[in-house]
Amino acid sequence: MFNPSQEDVRRFFCGVHAKARAAQPLDALETLASQWLLEHPEYDPHMADAEAAVARVYDGADGRTNPFLHLSMHLSISEQCSIDQPRGIRQAVELLAARRGSLHDAHHEAMECLGQMLWESQRAGRPPDGPSYVDCVQRRATRD
Repeated sequence: MFNPSQEDVRRFFCGVHAKARAAQPLDALETLASQWLLEHPEYDPHMADAEAAVARVYDGADGRTNPFLHLSMHLSISEQCSIDQPRGIRQAVELLAARRGSLHDAHHEAMECLGQMLWESQRAGRPPDGPSYVDCVQRRATRD
């Protein structure tokens, strides 16, 4: 199973950013990542220098989001939906996107559910609870 380090993730997004700006060919995962980068132009300065990105500490103290974590969550949710794993996530995210009128906004809401599930899993020392994650996204999709 692929288990990239923090440095690997940051170099990946910085590399995708550079390749997209230079109009170089992208593989499938890079293409998906570049689409999420386009949705977040505010992250461009973080992507411009891979060495600075690797060295930077994102601890939340400055009130800013970690752009690499955020983009990684977009990729994770995209991949989950593409294979419908956990089962039902594709339908839940599609319903949420339809209700919000935006796949991007739906992803941001699903991220809250994903983050909560991962936090609870780590806190309790249990495997991630996919059904509770899907339920959380479904609840958001069905409430006003």
